[in-house]
Amino acid sequence: MPLNMSREVFVTCALTGAGGTQDRSPHIPRSPKQIAEAARDAALAGAACVHVHVRDPETGVPSHDLALFRETVERIRDLEPDLVINLTCGFGGDVFFGPPSQPLPISQKSTVLSAEERVAHVADCLPEICTLDCGTMNFAENDYVMTNTPGMLREMARAMTALGVKPEIEAFDTGHLWLARQLVDEGAMLAPALVQLCMGVPWGAPNDLTTFNAMVAGIPEGWTFSAFSLGRDQMPYVAAAVLAGGHVRVGLEDNLMISRGELATNAQLVERAVTIVESLGARVMTAGEMRDSLGLVKRSPI
Repeated sequence: MPLNMSREVFVTCALTGAGGTQDRSPHIPRSPKQIAEAARDAALAGAACVHVHVRDPETGVPSHDLALFRETVERIRDLEPDLVINLTCGFGGDVFFGPPSQPLPISQKSTVLSAEERVAHVADCLPEICTLDCGTMNFAENDYVMTNTPGMLREMARAMTALGVKPEIEAFDTGHLWLARQLVDEGAMLAPALVQLCMGVPWGAPNDLTTFNAMVAGIPEGWTFSAFSLGRDQMPYVAAAVLAGGHVRVGLEDNLMISRGELATNAQLVERAVTIVESLGARVMTAGEMRDSLGLVKRSPI
């Protein structure tokens, strides 16, 4: 793949995620106030966009509560510097099977929602961007499957598009990009699309550069992509994404450490990413520049 380095790069900060990390670091924000404060610090460090999950303020357990999303989004909208808001829609397709000797019935831990329920917080909050996990995959744990059927994705994509919210295609493997292209061809999403390449997530695309190059090659011309990897590979993938012509994502959703044995804050991870981007000779974009580049409109709910 020829070198096609980005010269202007937006940085997304994934602030808290949906993993069980709340007790692994004191820097994981829980309440809407804490998430908004982390967003402000990330913006001051150079982030143009924040990827937002919400958590129960008391326990830190991931939540899908509409009121928590609404409060969090309202707090972030009021921040200076300005930020593009990207809400998760990754919940609602979580299937936990029983052990191999008795896989059914599925566990009560499973959360399977309708397409309307999976985008209800998007309709309520009207962010600029929301995620669309564009495929089904085995996801880390022994008997957990992240399910996103083609029919479900078509309906969710159409709903997002009708709301005027840009889907961010979360591609965990090459087939997810194939399905994304099909959704655009069918008119469920508009071109040019926005893609997030999710590298190194068990058991999706491994984060070696050969696989990464294949993922980048699967993105149609004119589409915009960003990329990330996990843990200690988060910062190397900042450089890899820029060199491949993309944008970058960092944050505590994907990595808890700033260096070996030292827990990070979101702002520290953004600062490190900005340093890498600028050391490569690229310029970090503002939220306004990101909106102009992607044709986004900042709105407030009616």
